[in-house]
Amino acid sequence: MKDAISDRDPWGGLRALRFAVSLARASVIALSFALPSAHAQQPPTRHETIVVTGVFEPVPLEEADRPVTLVDAKSLELLVNSPVDFLRLEPSVDLRERGINGTQADVSIRGGTFGQTLVLLDGFRMNDAQTGHHNMDLPVPLQAISRVEILRGSGSTLYGSDAVGGVINFVTKPPDFTEIRVRTAVGNFGVNQQSGSIDFAAGKFAEQLDFSRDFSSGFIPDRDYRNLAFLSSTTFSTAWGPTRILLAHNDRPFGADQFYGNFNSWERTRTWFAGVHQALGSATEFSLAFRRHTDLFVLFRDHPEIYTNHHALESFQAALRRRERLAENARLFYGVEGFRDAIVSNNLGIHTRGRGAAYLAFDARAWKRLSFQAGAREEIYQSGRGQFSPTLSAGFWLNSRLKLRAGAARAFRVPSLTDLYYHDPANVGSPNLRPENAWTTEAGIDAQLGKRIHGEVTIFQRDERDVIDYVRTSPSSIWQATNIQQLRSRGLEASVGAPLGRLQELELRYTGLRGFREPIPGVESRYAFSFPVNSGVIDWRTTLPYGLIGRSRVGILERYGQNTYALWDFYFARAKGRIHPFIQFSNLTNTSYEEISGVVMPGRSIVAGVEIIAWSRKK
Repeated sequence: MKDAISDRDPWGGLRALRFAVSLARASVIALSFALPSAHAQQPPTRHETIVVTGVFEPVPLEEADRPVTLVDAKSLELLVNSPVDFLRLEPSVDLRERGINGTQADVSIRGGTFGQTLVLLDGFRMNDAQTGHHNMDLPVPLQAISRVEILRGSGSTLYGSDAVGGVINFVTKPPDFTEIRVRTAVGNFGVNQQSGSIDFAAGKFAEQLDFSRDFSSGFIPDRDYRNLAFLSSTTFSTAWGPTRILLAHNDRPFGADQFYGNFNSWERTRTWFAGVHQALGSATEFSLAFRRHTDLFVLFRDHPEIYTNHHALESFQAALRRRERLAENARLFYGVEGFRDAIVSNNLGIHTRGRGAAYLAFDARAWKRLSFQAGAREEIYQSGRGQFSPTLSAGFWLNSRLKLRAGAARAFRVPSLTDLYYHDPANVGSPNLRPENAWTTEAGIDAQLGKRIHGEVTIFQRDERDVIDYVRTSPSSIWQATNIQQLRSRGLEASVGAPLGRLQELELRYTGLRGFREPIPGVESRYAFSFPVNSGVIDWRTTLPYGLIGRSRVGILERYGQNTYALWDFYFARAKGRIHPFIQFSNLTNTSYEEISGVVMPGRSIVAGVEIIAWSRKK
């Protein structure tokens, strides 16, 4: 006997059929926008793109043996409203917002919990040791992001703890020329936004300064927010090699009504970040980073004296990585890493912990058809305890258009400080929690059908042990952090992208997921079975004359044990010249929905604004 769906019908039969019907209906909506202008000019052709996430050395996307989704953020800058919008293009990513525009958002991949996804900024860890609820507190303005790379599946061999379901890497890029841009927008719910960027490039020196301010009075009382972000990126060359320095800050106070129960709460989180990448010759790189994150939580906004928590976390990370060329098509990668977290909290107490890791990996490519990668990592924590994370992947080109790939990897996650030490009248942590660990196996096929039609299919299975969840034995009892012994997930990912005439492109993506666990009589769990069973995205894009561009996204989601709902967003802008007006419609159908139970989300909204290139000098 199992929770969820039986082995006789692993993809959910009637429920999957109903979801397919919903997806088909949404496709008709997208096509209705697509067909009228199918005779116009041809969109840009696809170019080879280099990815850095999930690989030990940058490779073209087509050569990656792991399933990686790449989102070109620069091409969408006028057609999105916040960095979290990029994640809505990949249905394997479950974005569960409490506040809009990423004010507070949980993110997971392939049905994992919100602590099982690793978030990176230019390869630096952004995950918060206090709680995974803060992993998306990104100190980066929208316009600073060049692309987003999403590794679907285990990444612990390269990245260590937390990369169980996958990895999300927000990548910035040094500017190629000098330019000044400013942007402003307004919308309903009191939305008021301003942002700007100053890019400078001269020879081997480049500087990028970006800032943003996003304010809203709230769509209901006590759901106001203010999000301030600043980033500085400095790149230059030294005698050792290229140097890159990142400095960033984020400040986000927000009303948290219903976020953690039936309370008119308020919260403010702040992030300070500094990181440096330094090349040491052509084959070695050193990196060092510091992150400070504070969290002030007030249970009753109008009576903070009743219950207030304040947490201050400081984290350090350092890595030394090296690669060796063994032969023309063979590389050896190895390195060491160190991590240290320290927290001062009136609730969690005062704690310090550290981890150290070493890894070794081998990559080989032969006959321009076969690729192979094997690696292993040992990470030591907590008085000599360790986690061993091996990985193995391979790819084989059947011909110039079809590629087979497969892989297996082990991943782990150490408990957050909240898992270990948090306590309030309704929840309590456990200092005896064991780290989570999981084996993921996957296989897939990538296809390039014609010049502009591309697709992929991936099947995967994740077997987890010691999953950390909160459980209780009755509605009146306390939620207790506990290790669940065994959990199994099986899934299917599929996507296809194709042109519609000479003007437009349509991409369909789908992820289906099933979870299995032997039930524990009389025990209710909070997180283990809140994953999406079916999730689909229809993304339509067009380029019109006079520099006009448009995008429509329909996202359909069925969460385990809940009703299916769909969200339709539409964006339109002019990208030509120095003045770029834009308009953005969210939740056009005014759907009532909750991404986290009990936390209502806004209905139909509109944001309109303009971006101005105040000054530009290209090489």
